Amino acid sequence: MNSDIRLALIYGSTREGRFCDVVADWAQRRVQRHGGYAVERIDPADWPLAGPLLRGDEARLQQLRQRLHGADAFLVVTPEYNHGYPAPLKALIDACYEPWRAKPVAFVSYGASSGGMRAVEQLRQVYGELHAVTLRDCVHLMHARRLFGADGELRDPQAAHEAMSVLLARLGWWSRALREARSVLPYEAAA
Repeated sequence: MNSDIRLALIYGSTREGRFCDVVADWAQRRVQRHGGYAVERIDPADWPLAGPLLRGDEARLQQLRQRLHGADAFLVVTPEYNHGYPAPLKALIDACYEPWRAKPVAFVSYGASSGGMRAVEQLRQVYGELHAVTLRDCVHLMHARRLFGADGELRDPQAAHEAMSVLLARLGWWSRALREARSVLPYEAAA
């Protein structure tokens, strides 16, 4: 089996002019620098789940399910909108129940003074209901637009880089442990 962890990097925002691209690009660079992960991006903007387009397109929905099933772990990059997480992210999560089970989910969040913490705390409840394992370790970027330069890099990166290193190390541990557990006994067979 390939030792690289198959990581789905999930965008949380679909807004026009979104800042999510900057944060997701930064997160992917940190993942690549850390090593040990094969990253696949999943952007809700590519899967219009709330509208009739995808709801009626079972083949396209099956493509999304396969991409999520293929992941060993998830890294959700989400903003906080009005003290919560964005609706397109919830639609993506709700579109497919089984792929999340017995897999770890980590978060990089951004927002104003909370850095997206309220969105993450709400998402923990959602993922818990889907039998996913959410990591305690997160990266929260307060006033993110001020933190990044025009080059897409953090102006003062030390704290965020350290937090991301811890997140990725622990995500790796959970990914390997749960991947092994699923190979020994599929989660659906446990109860």
